[in-house]
Amino acid sequence: MTKIKIQPNIAGVAQTYKLLSSAIAPRPIAFASTVDKEGRVNLSPFSFFNVFGPNPATLVFSPVRSVRTGENKHTLENIKEVPEVSISIVNYSMVEQMSLASTAYEKGVNEYEKSGFTPSESTFIKPPFVSESPVSFECKVKEVIEMGNEGGAGNLVICEVVQIHMDDDYLDESGDLDPKKLDLVARMGGNWYCRANGDALFEIPKPIRSLGMGVDSLPLEVRNSSILTGNNLGRLGNLNRLPSEKELEEYRQTFSLHEEVSIHKAAQVKLEAGETWEALLMLLC
Repeated sequence: MTKIKIQPNIAGVAQTYKLLSSAIAPRPIAFASTVDKEGRVNLSPFSFFNVFGPNPATLVFSPVRSVRTGENKHTLENIKEVPEVSISIVNYSMVEQMSLASTAYEKGVNEYEKSGFTPSESTFIKPPFVSESPVSFECKVKEVIEMGNEGGAGNLVICEVVQIHMDDDYLDESGDLDPKKLDLVARMGGNWYCRANGDALFEIPKPIRSLGMGVDSLPLEVRNSSILTGNNLGRLGNLNRLPSEKELEEYRQTFSLHEEVSIHKAAQVKLEAGETWEALLMLLC
C-alpha cells in the first residue's frame, strides 16, 4: 500500500476542500435558521458542525466563504446583525428538502417557503426553528472566529444552547432519544450522504466503568491471528482481565474444538454476537 502525500497549500483550495469533505465524514448537519436586522429569515444547512460541551451547552458550525467568489454566506451576515441562530437536526424524512434549502438564493429569499418547511416560533431567540426536525436548538451566538478573508476560509460560529425542542415521537421507553427512530443523515463528500439506520447502527461497549486490559495483554497467538480483525481484538482488549486458570479449566470441559483456525473463526462468531467473555475463553483453551 502506497501513501499519497498532499500539501494543501500546493493542492489548492478546491482540491483541499474536496479531500477534506470526503475524508472527514460522516458529518452531522446543522440546519441553521437566522434573521437579519430587518427580520428576514434565512435557512441553510452546514456540515462543518458539531457539539463541543454540555456546560455551557455549546455547538459550533462554520459557514465557509465561497471558494469561487470569496463571499460570505447570508447566514454569517445575519449572525453579525442578529447574533442568534436556531439549529435543527436533519433526518432522512427531510433530507431532500434540506438539500433544496442549500440553493444559493438571493439575500432576503425565505428558504422555509422555497423548501416547504414549517417555521416554529422560538422561545428565547428571534429565528424560528424547523418544525419537521426531530430536535432543534435555540442558540445565542457567543463568538465568531474568522479564519481568513479569501475563498474557502472558515468562520467558527460558537453558540450557546438556551432551549432544546424535541419531538416525543423520537424517544424510547426510557425517555431518551432513540437512534433507530431518529433515522439521522450525515454528510459525506460530493453529492453523497449516509443514513444512520438499519445495519448501519451498532453498539460498542465503552470502557468507562472498568479499565480495559488492552490488546497488548492478549497472548501473541491471538494478537497475530490471521482470522481475527482489529475490531475483534479491540473488543477483547476492552475486557478488564484475562480468565483465571480455574475458569479456563471449567470451560475446557465443555469445549471441543481443537484446530486453531476453527477456534479463531468460532471465537469471531461469538465476538460478533456480543459474547466477548466466552470468545476469550475459547481462544485461550
